[in-house]
Amino acid sequence: MDEIDIPQYFLCPISLQIMKDPVTAVTGITYDRESIEQWLKIATDTTCPVTKQPLPSDSDLTPNHTLRRLIQAWCTENESNGIDRIPTPKSPLSKSRVIKLMREFEHTSFYVNALKKMEALGKENEKNRKCMEEAGVAKAVILLLRRCYKERRITGLEEALRLVYLIWTPSSEVKALVNENHDLIDCLTWILGCEMENPVVVKTHAMLVLRKVIEVANTRLVEKLKLEFFKEILRVLKLKISQQATKSALLIMIEVCLWGRNKSKIVEANAIFELIEFELQNPEKNITELNINLLAHLCSCADGRAQFLRHAGSIAMVAKRILRVSPATDDQAVHILSLISKYSATKQVLLEMLRVGAVTKLCMVIQADCAAYLKEKARGVLRLHSNLWNNSPCIAVYLLTRYQR
Repeated sequence: MDEIDIPQYFLCPISLQIMKDPVTAVTGITYDRESIEQWLKIATDTTCPVTKQPLPSDSDLTPNHTLRRLIQAWCTENESNGIDRIPTPKSPLSKSRVIKLMREFEHTSFYVNALKKMEALGKENEKNRKCMEEAGVAKAVILLLRRCYKERRITGLEEALRLVYLIWTPSSEVKALVNENHDLIDCLTWILGCEMENPVVVKTHAMLVLRKVIEVANTRLVEKLKLEFFKEILRVLKLKISQQATKSALLIMIEVCLWGRNKSKIVEANAIFELIEFELQNPEKNITELNINLLAHLCSCADGRAQFLRHAGSIAMVAKRILRVSPATDDQAVHILSLISKYSATKQVLLEMLRVGAVTKLCMVIQADCAAYLKEKARGVLRLHSNLWNNSPCIAVYLLTRYQR
């Protein structure tokens, strides 16, 4: 291709490649559509790359059909030299076409096909997704999901969830729809509990959408989350549907546990037992970090600590994660041990901490290359019960006595 003399005006001034979809900007310069749209999207100072004249990011780009036909003819003539023919670009998605497809959502015979068409259009480019956003597709799909929930209809759930996740933007309209009532959250909770043919894809997307919903939900809505909601979230975690679903489940619980009685509801749903069992299966480090973070939140309440200590492997599991995963995990794991030693420190618990190596790990934190505040936190736990732990042959005495009390 390097040996072929390509006409200079066939090349995009930005990419220096043959233009597939030439468009002319208001400055009179022709660019390949993909290149100039990307330029307008990321450039901080939106000027014409060639003339340096102002070029607003929302300026019109006029298709240069004449130049495109010339490029296509030239490519056809040079096909024997290894030049691929440039296909005719598709017409930009119009708002009227989107509205026409949305009308099909009202008909049970057509809505699945309409959802598939919209998803295909949305995947083509960002401009199509922007057009869908302006036409109110997200609202239409959310309303469709709510109808499916009320009618207990599972047909089309996969397509609807994929589309709403693809085009989701936290617009004021979407936020208002989410916060209007519990219908959307109840709908997604119902989907998580449904029996269906393709549960991995559907429930993964349900979790991804649910995370988006929680991010825009107001305090009033979050504080009224039901026990059933948390049971279904934990079920997703237990079944290990997918990595994305697992991560979303943990992030959702971390985000909502600080509001209202959610912490107590999560504990009541038997979350701590499930989280410990899940962690004992050695998930990936980024998942462990989230898991330990959530456990630290739940152990801040008495019921959470009681449930934590009822699991035979809880203290050993937390101790084992210290200095093995990440600084964030070290922080939360030491915090858990600190909470246990301050508020739930029976002699049996303290001896358990000694037996499974938790005390040894706290000593190692003091010696390791950790943040000063974390060393001080570990030192505080050791000082608190040094009279009991000092007498153990498991711990080098100097680790407990070398620091001033």
